[in-house]
Amino acid sequence: MSDHRIGISPAVDDAIRRHGEETYPHECCGALVGRGGVTATVPLPNTTEEGPRRRFLVRPSDYRMAESRATELGGELLGFYHSHPDHPARPSQYDLDHAWPTFAYIIVAVAAGRAGDMTVWWLKDDRTSFEEGELHHGDENSDSDTAQAVHR
Repeated sequence: MSDHRIGISPAVDDAIRRHGEETYPHECCGALVGRGGVTATVPLPNTTEEGPRRRFLVRPSDYRMAESRATELGGELLGFYHSHPDHPARPSQYDLDHAWPTFAYIIVAVAAGRAGDMTVWWLKDDRTSFEEGELHHGDENSDSDTAQAVHR
């Protein structure tokens, strides 16, 4: 396990899992917002020409909107989350090909419509692979009301 660690509240954990279940059997995707830890999620549209069942794409306009929303919430863009329908919560080659450095990437596995394992990953400096991090579940860096309100 690496030294990468990110805090999420129970409300953020729930928002990511619910989004994955709501979009199943397609992938969901969204932005992670906060300072130090994730305090809010910003769901993004899944716009990919390859089919939303196995892919997601964050367009430049989605990225700008996520940054703007992060500023409105008093945070910064910390990374992105997405679901893997009927697939483990591990990054794919597609994820690697489209990842940006310094961001956290949370993946939730959704099997038969139910959210399961959730993991967090960071792109290695040499960009050859991801390094698994640790999700720290707690309330010390989170505002659960914000996380729930943004998801809606």
